[in-house]
Amino acid sequence: MLPQVLTASRAGRRRLVALVGPPASGKSTLAGMVAEQLTAAGTKTVVVPMDGFHLDNSLLYAQGLLPRKGAPETFDVGGLLRVVSALAETDTVYFPKFDRNSDIAVAGAGVVSQTCDTVIVEGNYLLFDAFGWRDLQAYWDFSIQLDVPLPVLRDRLIDRWLSHGLTHDQAIDRAEQNDLRNAERIVASALEADVTVSC
Repeated sequence: MLPQVLTASRAGRRRLVALVGPPASGKSTLAGMVAEQLTAAGTKTVVVPMDGFHLDNSLLYAQGLLPRKGAPETFDVGGLLRVVSALAETDTVYFPKFDRNSDIAVAGAGVVSQTCDTVIVEGNYLLFDAFGWRDLQAYWDFSIQLDVPLPVLRDRLIDRWLSHGLTHDQAIDRAEQNDLRNAERIVASALEADVTVSC
């Protein structure tokens, strides 16, 4: 995968790579590994997680969307587009990160500095064929889609929620009633990636 990323042509000063997949597909882990390898190879790389663009819980509660947190409509897609549009050319770009322990996005928690050559943006909906989201595709110099069977995702998601202190029944409910529904939407409305990786 590294040679494909390194040889991908770029539209701007920085190379922008989208790493896309459903919840619990391994996006964050793979993005971190690839970024480390690229940096070690002399291509300084930063990971920008889409999760930093979660809307605040107070807004989601007011809109009746809190139980569906993680669905496309629970993100600030406009804010994500503004940051992504700046990444290719702007010297220094600050971006929010999501604090899972506090369940809140933290503004200005990450930075893409002048010395950064490549940015890996990782998230669920970076190749999602829906209003607002599909506009992101034009910015990617290279895109990677992770393909994980739904039964595998279900097991991983249940384990994730158990590790966050939910009971077994609560973890199953959270996985089946929210995360897997989002995963199905991602698969049903996926735009084509340059590379698909089966995990």
